[in-house]
Amino acid sequence: MPKPSASKAAAETGKTRRFISGVVEGFYGRPWTMEQRTELFQREQKWGLNTYLYAPKDDYKHRMYWRDLYSPEEAEKLVALITAAKKNGVDFIYAISPGLDITFSNPKEVATLKRKLDQVSGFGCSSFSLLFDDIETEMCPADKQAFSSFAHAQVAVTNEVFKHLGQPDTFLFCPTDYCAAFCTPNVSQSAYLHTVGENLLPGIDVLWTGPKVVSHHITVESIVEVSSVLKRAPVIWDNIHANDYDPQRIFMGPYKDRPTDLIPKLRGVLTNPNCEYYPNFVAIHTLATWCRSEGGRVGGQRDVEMTGDDDKAGSDPCYSPKRALTLALTDWLQEFLSTDQPGGPRPLNPTHLKKESSDEEPMQTDVGDPVYVPGSGDNPLFTAEPLTLDDLQLLSELFYLPYEHGSTARTMLTELDWLKAHREAVGEAETEMTAEWRSRAKCFDVMCVAVFTMFNRLSNAPNRSILYDLYNYICDIKSGVTLARAYVKQLGGQSRPSAQVMTDDPEPWGFRGGLSGEFQRMLPCHGNRDLFRHPPMTSVYSIRPFCPEDKTEIQKIHMEMQRGKAKAPAAALPALISDGLAGGQLSPSPNCGLVLEDERGVCGYALGLTDATAAALNNQRALPGDFPSLVTMQLHPRVTDPAPARRMIDSLLSLMKTSGSRGVFCELRQGDRRMFDFYSKLGSFTTLKMAGLPQDVVAMGTSL
Repeated sequence: MPKPSASKAAAETGKTRRFISGVVEGFYGRPWTMEQRTELFQREQKWGLNTYLYAPKDDYKHRMYWRDLYSPEEAEKLVALITAAKKNGVDFIYAISPGLDITFSNPKEVATLKRKLDQVSGFGCSSFSLLFDDIETEMCPADKQAFSSFAHAQVAVTNEVFKHLGQPDTFLFCPTDYCAAFCTPNVSQSAYLHTVGENLLPGIDVLWTGPKVVSHHITVESIVEVSSVLKRAPVIWDNIHANDYDPQRIFMGPYKDRPTDLIPKLRGVLTNPNCEYYPNFVAIHTLATWCRSEGGRVGGQRDVEMTGDDDKAGSDPCYSPKRALTLALTDWLQEFLSTDQPGGPRPLNPTHLKKESSDEEPMQTDVGDPVYVPGSGDNPLFTAEPLTLDDLQLLSELFYLPYEHGSTARTMLTELDWLKAHREAVGEAETEMTAEWRSRAKCFDVMCVAVFTMFNRLSNAPNRSILYDLYNYICDIKSGVTLARAYVKQLGGQSRPSAQVMTDDPEPWGFRGGLSGEFQRMLPCHGNRDLFRHPPMTSVYSIRPFCPEDKTEIQKIHMEMQRGKAKAPAAALPALISDGLAGGQLSPSPNCGLVLEDERGVCGYALGLTDATAAALNNQRALPGDFPSLVTMQLHPRVTDPAPARRMIDSLLSLMKTSGSRGVFCELRQGDRRMFDFYSKLGSFTTLKMAGLPQDVVAMGTSL
């Protein structure tokens, strides 16, 4: 029987719904512990956040086995967690993700879903969320008969559950198309989103991640657009600090690239941060500062002056990421310096040593033993230097955000690139260039030493729980910086050739290990060497399958490259078979088309025809015998990093081999040196002889 409507009652009394702000535990990987979540609630209360969304992907009763009720032991833990949230003024939202295998049209399935949420409601939970993210969009036969679309099926079940629960004040719906990149053909024309907006009950809020799954920028204009389609302001599920997609990265930069002008346009913001709990101090703290910076609109006045001071035009007048980061790191330092468990590091200076109880751990001074005091000629006792704010600032800059490094990291990459590019200056007689090289090498060395100092201080920090979450990451960066420092010293003649850099049989810490490292080293010019070949390049590219809606953008790139490379009018250029593919007259073979995207949109393509016989005949060509398939690839001039192009062509060739091709060829105009050099450097493409080839056209091919 449906429960009384909470949201309807709120509407009748004119109650203003508060801005949702807080944390979503929605990543893939080991969920946080009950103790960590309880600590999180205390932090949220302290910092002015009000919401926690429980949605850990690897809680099997949240997602994979959503039908199963919680056992008495599990129920006891959830009750304690919900109680702890209430105690700290935090709204506990229980999320369930039935989309992997629910049959929307089956009443028993819907009843099972209601039963599960009724159980959680009995634990004291009054806020809920239904998530349909990261699932297959193909409906089963029974659902196809009952619903006109996937969106209609989701909305029908969501509305029914919402009413069954009494229309709670907070009820969130996560659509399958939860970002602009997933919308076909775009946000304003998305049939899926229009169905959600028109049919979802008005008391239900919609989660949205922005332009992409991990959005670099979220603009007011983009939120206005999606709000008009959804007919409500969205709640941002922000993945800017999420790291579950890359186990080698962690993000400790400030919440940024979201103007505070967004706040009145949104229903709320929830950050889905790093998998590791303790390093999320910065992500959550700076989000709280961002929310408080919009005095009055979120609730309460600004408690700190946060005018933009980041030295760039258009900076937010209400929020400075730089100052927010400093505030967060200052508070975090105090946690680093507090001992979180017995047996943590202690000051090793003799003046600070105290006698302890008789259950001392091994390797520590026993009760009653005299304190060792070194003599005048002895080694001094090692003293753990205390961690400083500068150390944490450096840590943040080395592990900043998905789309950018911090300033120190960018400087180190830039300097290393310059030192490597100008290494010939070292061997010359003392010149102005030689002096500059040595000066910059010295500065680079100082930055390397700062990283080592930060590592040592972190390793000896009293709070071991934070350290354990960070240790793998800081070990990895220390290893990389050690290699870079040794290489620069070798270039400068300050040391013999380093075994770490030059040997064919290095120690295991001298290379990135494991099977993943082996795969990377087998790929052409593997990406770790290419990403910052010309720093400070921070572009992030994605490769996805071609769809018919991409034809217009591909044609634009094709025409722009023809105009840019041609010395003669486009009409006078020799015709290529691939012009039909890029121009839209020919469609690529099934599963033989890829598109490259960056933040600005489509910036490249790779298309293939598994059987190019007819296309060749139409262009009066004779196909080379062992190369029956055609490929074409082009990149916009703004793409200067060759790594994504290599990944795209490798992926296309793999797809074509799977489709049965034994060999492919491409045609290039002789004036297109960029693509000619690209294919040549792949190492697998060679020049072909081909009957009927125009004078200014070159054919290249490779066997599969």
